[in-house]
Amino acid sequence: YGATGQVGWIDDYLFDDELVLLGEDGAPFLDPGKPVAYMIRGKSWVNNHAHVLRMLGMCPNAFLMYQLNQVDYRHFVSGTTRLKLSQRPMRTIPLLIPPLPEQHRIVEAIESYLTRLDAAVALLERVQRNLKRYRASVLKTAVEGRLVPTEAELAKKEGRTYEPASELLKRILIERRKKWIENAAEKARAKAEKKAREAGKPWTHADDIKTLEKERAKAAKRYKEPAAPSTADLPDLPEGWCWTTCDQLGEPGEQVVLTGPFGSALKSSEFVPHGVPVLTIGCLTDHGIDLEKANYATEDVARELSRYVVRDGDVLFSRMATVGRAGLVEKQIAARGSLINYHLMRLRLAGKAIRAQYFIAFVRGSTSVVNYVRSINHGMTRNGINTKQLLAMPVALPPVAEQDKITAEVDRLLSLAGAMSTTTKSNTYRCLKLRQSILKWAFEGKLVEQDPNDEPASVLLERIKAERESVQQPKRRRTNKKKDEQPKHDERRDLLGGSDT
Repeated sequence: YGATGQVGWIDDYLFDDELVLLGEDGAPFLDPGKPVAYMIRGKSWVNNHAHVLRMLGMCPNAFLMYQLNQVDYRHFVSGTTRLKLSQRPMRTIPLLIPPLPEQHRIVEAIESYLTRLDAAVALLERVQRNLKRYRASVLKTAVEGRLVPTEAELAKKEGRTYEPASELLKRILIERRKKWIENAAEKARAKAEKKAREAGKPWTHADDIKTLEKERAKAAKRYKEPAAPSTADLPDLPEGWCWTTCDQLGEPGEQVVLTGPFGSALKSSEFVPHGVPVLTIGCLTDHGIDLEKANYATEDVARELSRYVVRDGDVLFSRMATVGRAGLVEKQIAARGSLINYHLMRLRLAGKAIRAQYFIAFVRGSTSVVNYVRSINHGMTRNGINTKQLLAMPVALPPVAEQDKITAEVDRLLSLAGAMSTTTKSNTYRCLKLRQSILKWAFEGKLVEQDPNDEPASVLLERIKAERESVQQPKRRRTNKKKDEQPKHDERRDLLGGSDT
C-alpha cells in the first residue's frame, strides 16, 4: 500500500492487522472531497509514502480514519509542488476523543449515512454514463435518418414533390465547376492584360472578351471533378439521401480544406497572454468552440498568417490525436480574427448543400466516420488524417429541409440531456458537501446523542497511556552490523510499533 491505496503486490508482509494508513506525500491533503486516510486489513506491506497508525484502548480504527479525513492539513504539510506530511507534524494533529461507547455510536452513524450517500453518488454517476450513451444514440439515430420523418415520407404523405439530395449535389457540382473555370479564366485574362500593358500595347474590351473565351475553354479541359465515394462498404441510406464526400461538398470557388500553419510559421515563443486567439484541438468541445485552451498571437503575427483566419460557418476538424473531433466557428469566434494551429484543418462547406451543424452531428454520430478513420490508420500506432483523406471522407447527405429538421431535433434533445447532466453534477457536488458536513458534525459531537453514563474520555486516555507504556519498545543501541544486514519482517514490524497512536 502507498499514500492513497494499493499500489501493487509483494511476496512478503510487514503487518497482519487492521491499520489506518495516512498519506505522507502524494495524498490530496488540500482537496476536502478526497480521503487522505484509509483502512487496511490482513497481511500487508506498506511503503514509505504512508504513516502506519493503530488505535489503542480498544478504540475503533474507523473512528481515527474518519477524523483524519476531516482535518485541515494546511498547517501540517510542507512543500510546494508535492505536499508532504512528515512524522513530527503528523504527531501534533489534535484529535477529539469522546467516551469509547460514543466512538462506536459515531462510527456506526457515519457509516450508515455514508453508505446511503455512496449509493446516491453511484446512482448519479450511472445517470451520467447513461446520458453519455443517450447523446451518442441521438446523434447516431439522427445521421441514419431515424430521428425525424424523412422528406420522402412526408412528400408521399402530403402528395407533393421534393428535391432529393442527389439532385441538390448535381447543382452544387455544376456551380462549383462554373466558378472554378471563371476564376481561372479571369486570372489568365488579368495576366495577359498586365503583360500587354507592360509591353506598351493597347488593351480593349474586345481583348477582354476574346481572352476570357479562350481561357474558359482551356480551364474547362483542366478542371477535375471531385471523386465520388465508393459505396461498396457503406450502409444503405434512406430514400432521398445520397453518399458524397467532403470534396464534393466544398464551397464553390474556395479552397475546401486548409491545414493550419506549421510550427516554423507560428512559434509558441510568439504567443502572448492576450491578443488574437489561436485555436487548438483542446478548443473543440461537445458544446462548441471554447477559448479556454486557446493560445494568443499578436496583431502583427495574425496579419502575416491571414490565410489561416477562420470565417463564420467554417468547420474545424482535428487532424491528429482525437481524430474526428469537429467544431463550428460562430460569429463571436470569427469576429476576433481567430487563427487555426497546425493540429487543425479548416473545412469550408457549401452552405446551399449541407448545413455545418448537420455535418458536425454526422461526424460525431456516424459509425462510417469511425470506420473510415480506422481504415486509413490501419496498422499505425497513432491516429491521424491529412487533407487528401479528409476530402475523400464519405458523408451521408439528406435533403436540406431534412437537415434543418434533424439539427433542430438534435439541439432540442441534447439540450434536455445537458440540463439533466447539469442537475446530476450539482447533486453529486451536494453529496460531496454533505459527506464533509457529516464528518464535521460527527467530530463536533452533533451526530449522535451523548450518554452521561458512558465512561469519561479522560479515564479512557489514562488507560491508553498505560497500555502504550507497556508496549513501548526500548531504544535500540547502535551496533556494528554490516550495512547489508536487514532485520527480519517480524523485527521490522516491532520497530514500527512506535508509530502507533
